[in-house]
Amino acid sequence: MEKRLTRTDLMLALGFIFLLIVAVGAFFYGVKIGTERTEARFESGGETASVRQVSANAYQQQDLVSFYHTVFLPYREFITEWTTAKQKWLSDPTADRSASLKELAKSANQKYDAAKVAYIPPVSPLLQDAQVAYLKSLKLFATGFEAKASEANEGPATALLNALASDAYYTQALEQGLSAQENYYESMLRWAATVDPDIDAESELDTMVDLARWQTLPLVRRNLLTAEFLADQRELSDYMPHDLTARIDAFIASGQAGKMKLKSMGAVGELLTQTDAVRDGDFLQLKNRFYGGQLLPQLPFFFPDK
Repeated sequence: MEKRLTRTDLMLALGFIFLLIVAVGAFFYGVKIGTERTEARFESGGETASVRQVSANAYQQQDLVSFYHTVFLPYREFITEWTTAKQKWLSDPTADRSASLKELAKSANQKYDAAKVAYIPPVSPLLQDAQVAYLKSLKLFATGFEAKASEANEGPATALLNALASDAYYTQALEQGLSAQENYYESMLRWAATVDPDIDAESELDTMVDLARWQTLPLVRRNLLTAEFLADQRELSDYMPHDLTARIDAFIASGQAGKMKLKSMGAVGELLTQTDAVRDGDFLQLKNRFYGGQLLPQLPFFFPDK
């Protein structure tokens, strides 16, 4: 025989259902309030854990090293090939400049293919910008060299070099390469600022900085200024910005800057570059003399034994 629910049983069941509805409603209301408060903190500038994590992960040394091997090094290998080709043209009038330009264009395309697959973390936008600019530079070099190859053996080598110097593809290739170099060196400064809080990565300086102020700057800041100077001068050569930094510091230490009444870093840099006084490897030669305690990322051009 089926047992009927008593009035008490029915009231207890209804009470349980009511409490369950209240509990579920309170849960979802709490979630809504918590979400709104979190969004309000974020919109008002408060840091969330994820924002702090992104900031902490930007411009890590491992990213600078990875960029060196996957993007920077292929580009510099191409620049070395280009520098060697120019020297050969000038020293050997019988050199086949047409074939040389075709090979250089082929090499630029190969370096482009190698560098474009490198992954750059989005938390380091300066490195991403540097990669894009290096790729543009390689593609512009390839296009410009292919266009000039057919007439490259006409006249002396100096005529070809002058024609390239005024060619739109070539000049844009230089600008993109120097812009990429500047972004890479600024990334090193950003990295240094995360390691040493006394290093200011935000203040604006230009190449007219006076020599007294220049000598107080950390090395990573000086290197960025020389990268900016080379970009302004459209100087893309076989030496690096830190080589120019070392040569400037050696020139100041020798007393020559004072004797010649040169007041700014840019003035000294202009004198040294115009007189071909800077060489690849100058930094390593002068490193122990000037930069024993300076903070630098563990990159092969700073520490060749690493």
